[in-house]
Amino acid sequence: MPKKSERTRSKIVEAANHLFYRKGYNRTSFSDVVDAAGVPRGNIYYYFKTKDDILKATVAYRLGRIANMLDTWSGSFRTPQERIKRFLEILPNSATSLSRYGCPMGSLNMELGKDQPELKTEARQMFELFEGWLADQFAELGYAGRARELALRTLAQGQGITMITHVYNDTAFLARETARLERWIDRLAAGDDSE
Repeated sequence: MPKKSERTRSKIVEAANHLFYRKGYNRTSFSDVVDAAGVPRGNIYYYFKTKDDILKATVAYRLGRIANMLDTWSGSFRTPQERIKRFLEILPNSATSLSRYGCPMGSLNMELGKDQPELKTEARQMFELFEGWLADQFAELGYAGRARELALRTLAQGQGITMITHVYNDTAFLARETARLERWIDRLAAGDDSE
């Protein structure tokens, strides 16, 4: 069982993760995090000296969750085609939150990229984790020479779908475009590399 200090730190990070997604990093104050975590204000400084420190811990938390998820998929699905399609299921499985708030990774990177490049470097690691995993899947699918390109294309299309879904609050668009991406993966798995 985790110690009380570990549980308190986890509560702070989970509250910050929730707020950074729904409000944005820059619109979330230390007080917002304290209130959402339900910890005394003075306690937060024991764990985090600055809001940037909280962001770094939040990114580490997200990276851990992503890595666990990818490991599970790698062990649960037999073929790279099945694994890539499981990745695509993130879109319809998260349709409600994506239509309301956008992508948690994309929106954070966009926000930080405007004038906080050092923090964006932290947040970019989430994309890099997905990119590497997807590239491995495309290489195993038979596209080793283009694996990174196909991984980035998949991420870019997912981000575009998410953005339009968010802008128009259109989850039907999300479902249609996800199905189109799944058909593209099926064609690649069958050896059809046409656009």
